[in-house]
Amino acid sequence: MHTVYTSIKIGTVLAMIISWSQNKSILMALVHGVFGWLYLIYYYLGNEVDKK
Repeated sequence: MHTVYTSIKIGTVLAMIISWSQNKSILMALVHGVFGWLYLIYYYLGNEVDKK
């Protein structure tokens, strides 16, 4: 169970860092932090489309 909580925290922090680097907005970073893994999946899929 500890591993699950750790991965959720890592996903949240990673989403907030990526959001800040893209948007430079604290509000958007907080929103993306709440949605965590969903934002990471969205970001990954968005960048995969750009690379093709």
